Amino acid sequence: MKISKKGEYAIRALINLALNYGKGVTQIQDIAKSEDIPVKFLEQILLSLKNAGFLQSKRGKGGGYLLDRSPDKIKLGEIIRLIDGPLAPLACVSITDHVQCSKEATCGLRSVMVDVKDAISEILDHITLTDVCKRIEGKKDRRLETLMYNI
Repeated sequence: MKISKKGEYAIRALINLALNYGKGVTQIQDIAKSEDIPVKFLEQILLSLKNAGFLQSKRGKGGGYLLDRSPDKIKLGEIIRLIDGPLAPLACVSITDHVQCSKEATCGLRSVMVDVKDAISEILDHITLTDVCKRIEGKKDRRLETLMYNI
């Protein structure tokens, strides 16, 4: 499994929206600027996410995007699968895009790759956007503590 630039940008955009969840819409230019994503590419990504039910959009002046579901209901695994396809490192271990191999029953590599796929899935299918937001806030708190100078 390799996350493409499109996949990375999709996750970063959704994290940005999760950090602003409940505060109204966020304009695409604001997401693009804060996440350093080209606007035209972000437009395509957000449209895909909207069509998949992750986002709502509001048109016109004051329009923008917001999450269609609570960030604690959106898991990283489902975002990656939408944008980049299966999490499996080899097609013979994929559940959704399985490709039959004549050596499946005795292949040692396949056995290892099943474990890899299961480990990746175990992590990405349990980490939500809320979990990532909490990690971000924790890093900010630790950075502030590090920067604080006491006399």
